[in-house]
Order: sequence, then C-alpha cells, then structure tokens
Amino acid sequence: MAFSAGCGSADKENDNAVSAPKDELVVAIGGESEDGFDPTTGWGRYGSTLFQSKLFTRDKDLNIINDLATAYTVSDDGLTYQVDLRQDVKFSDGVPLTAADVVYTYETTAKNSSAFDLTNIQSVKALNDYAVQFVLKNPQSTFISIMAELGIVPKHAHNSEYAQKPIGSGPFKFVQWDKGQQLIAEVNPDYYGEKPFFKKITFLFLTEEAAFAAAKAGQVDIAGIVPSVADQEVAGMRLVPLPSVDNRGILFPYVKSGEKTEDGDPIGNDVTADLAIRKAINVALDRKALVDGVLNGYGAPAYSVCDHLPWWNPDTVLQDADLAQGKEILAQGGWQDSDGDGILEKNGLKATFILVYPSGDQVRQSLAIAASDQIKPLGINVAVEGKSWDEIETLMYSDAILFGWGSHDPLEMYNLFSSKYRGVDYYNSGYYSNAKVDEYLDAAMNAKSEAEANEYWKKAQWDGTTGFSTQGDAPWAWLVNLDHLYLVSEKLDIGAQKVHPHGHGWPITDTITSWHWTE
Repeated sequence: MAFSAGCGSADKENDNAVSAPKDELVVAIGGESEDGFDPTTGWGRYGSTLFQSKLFTRDKDLNIINDLATAYTVSDDGLTYQVDLRQDVKFSDGVPLTAADVVYTYETTAKNSSAFDLTNIQSVKALNDYAVQFVLKNPQSTFISIMAELGIVPKHAHNSEYAQKPIGSGPFKFVQWDKGQQLIAEVNPDYYGEKPFFKKITFLFLTEEAAFAAAKAGQVDIAGIVPSVADQEVAGMRLVPLPSVDNRGILFPYVKSGEKTEDGDPIGNDVTADLAIRKAINVALDRKALVDGVLNGYGAPAYSVCDHLPWWNPDTVLQDADLAQGKEILAQGGWQDSDGDGILEKNGLKATFILVYPSGDQVRQSLAIAASDQIKPLGINVAVEGKSWDEIETLMYSDAILFGWGSHDPLEMYNLFSSKYRGVDYYNSGYYSNAKVDEYLDAAMNAKSEAEANEYWKKAQWDGTTGFSTQGDAPWAWLVNLDHLYLVSEKLDIGAQKVHPHGHGWPITDTITSWHWTE
C-alpha cells in the first residue's frame, strides 16, 4: 500500500518531515487488533484504549490513579468494592456515561470469557447513576489492576458492529478502519480529561521493515522498528529505546514424564525435571551477551517475569555467565560424561532436550540458538526447533519453550506459578508446584491492598529459603527484556513513558493525550 494516508509527500527540504497539518499525526507502530476495538473481548489491555475510558489508570510509576472513578472503597473483608464515578462524562455520540454502562461492560466481559478474567465477580450493580458496587467471591488484590485495564463500552450502542465501529468516552473517536492498512481517529471534543494536542491521528499498519522505510521516506512521525536497523540514522528523526518488561525466557517442564493431558498430550521431561539442570543453565547463561548479540544492545538481562516493577524481588538477580559454577552444580547433582561424547549422563539418562520457539519469530529463533550455544559447554545438548503455535500447544507440557510475557498486572505472575494453573492455557504449562509458593501467592491475592500484596509476591519469588526464582526452584530461565524501539520525529514529544509491558506497539500510546510538537 502507499504511505499517503493522512499526509502528503515528504518535504525533503524540511529535514525530511511529514507534510501533514500541524495538528495531525501519522504513526506506524504495528499492533493492529484483528478482532477490532471492543474492550469486552480484550481490546486495550496494553496501552491506551484510545476510544474508551477506564475506571482507573496507572501513572508513570505504575501507581493506581483515577480515570472515570473519583474514589473507591474496599470492605474490611476485601470482597466489596464501591467505585464512585465522574458525572461529566459523555460518550462520543453525546450520551452520558453512567453506572449502568459500567455494569453492562463488566457483565458482558465476564460472559465473553475474554483476556480479562472476571470469574471471581459474584455480582456488579449500580447503586445509583454514579456509583457501582462490585462483590467478589474471594478477596483479590489484583482486581484493581483489571479496573485499570478494562475500557467501558456504551450499553445503548454495544452491538454486533461495535468492534468495527466503536463508540466510547476516551480522548479520540473512531473515524475509519481499513483492515490491514490504516486506522483513523479524531479528537473527541467531549472528552473530560486532558485535551489531546493532535486533532487527528492516522495509524498505518505496516511491518517493522516497511515502517522503517516509511520513516526514511519522511512519511510517518513515529515508526516501530527492529534492533537490526536501530543504529541507522534517519534524517529528522531520533531513536527512542523504551525499557520494558516484555521479556523472553525458557520455560522448563518441571515434572518427570509419564502423564498426559486430557487431550492426550505428553506431560513432563526427565531431563528438565532435574533441579541441577535448571540451575546450571540459569547460572551459565550470559544474558548480557544475548542482549548485545541478539538485540543489538537494545534491551536488558532478565531475571524474572517482572523486573523492576513494584512487586519484583531484587534478590532474583543472580551472577550469571558462570560456566564453572554451572559445571559444579551439575557434578554435585550426579551428572557426568561417562562415555566421553561431551554430553552428561545421570543414571543412563542423557542431558539433552528440545527447545521450541515460534517459527517466524526471528528474535526468539536467535535467542534460542544463542542460548543453546551457551549451554552446550556445560555438557547439555539443547536441540532448537521452530514450530507453529498450534504445534506448541501440544508440545509445551513436555518440551522447553521460548515464551514471552510481561504485564503491569501481578496476576500474570500468579497464573504462571500457581499450581492451580498447571496445564491451563499457556500459563503454567511446565506443571510447576510448590506448596509454600502457593501459600504466598494466595496471600498476595487475598491481600486488601497492593502494598500488602507486593510483600507476598516478593516472598513467592524468594523468601530466603524457597521460591520460584533461580535461587529456588528455577522453573524458568529468563533471558532478556526487550527495548521497544521507535523512530520519533525530532520535534515530537511523546511524554514520560512507563516501563512497557509485553507487545511492541500500543503501549507507547499510553501517553497519547500529552503528545505534542516542541516547536
């Protein structure tokens, strides 16, 4: 397609700048939503919902702050939340937003079984036009995170066409969506919050390679790019590397083989079920070398699923790139090369297993190959294979998988490490379990505040004796946190960004109302 949507040809005499009206913006950040723009089916979990508002949001330090809400209270037993709403909010069609819309949104989302898990809600009702009461089945400290992610839809206009032509109370209103090509949004004049500087934004849905070409041609103001081209200078634009918890790591099958899932897929792996194997790999991996070699330096070593977030335990950081220590761990664990073939053995079992990555993902492929090369000197043979996601769904209980996670919601950590989620979707597919960790995770969920919950989240990672970090059970070998890379016009201010969650694209729009030209 041509890159002309919303802009003219490049003005080469003006620093290669986009020839668009001063109050319009053209961006190519990827991340087209295949299912459209309906929050009740998952839209807007990461980054700005653009068209819809949320009850709460998070500031740049990830603290919960009001959005549609003006206040909230939690009962002493942690089961009942009352949320008071602003009374000056209208949807983009002019209809006032009331508690009935909030109730409808949560009830509909629960029925849709979307990316938002609302199974813990016992009831939700409007106390009056501007107050909503949520009653939970069990205390859930992460419920406030859900309220900071789920956009509110209009009860009167939520129909089968809504995902294609959304109506909301957010900073922008929907204009046009040409699938596979572009999305056009214009400022919502009735928006109650900070008025956006830009009156119109056109999102071009390009590959990262095509976005880079568009940036070089002066046809976009922001372009999401890959590390391999990040060091190339582009006239009129600056490189903005944004830190993230968009991590990549190796999930190890935690239990021995022998069992099968209800669908007949094998569970467990006799090699990775050995603690010495998992710990040795973790200490031997050179994470900085992976960042430098695979990510071209644009990233950071990863030691957990939530590095530097409020619920992260800094004790998860380990001294890695220590091949000698890795060999010592293996020797103490009873692994030795008895036949001289370079591969360790234990009780007749060879130290070899398969590491699967999603085929077509160049970064994960490179990480898998590089990690395998780093592990080989330990005497562990890791065979790297690329598979489709359909194939991975049958292999992820018995083979090591190179997964990616990273969220602003600690519920993700619960899902990955709680024994309740063994074999559930993509979460705890390694069948990890630890009774003490479960105790901490449940205490975190049942806590009545985020601050109280964070102390339990940290103990679940490592309490000095046990935990799911490398110091403890090591069911994962976390590798890297990606930098999200963007070329941004030298004259464009995109605001103070939060640490980005998983997904290169929409997270950058979280500050979209503050974007502006600097001159």
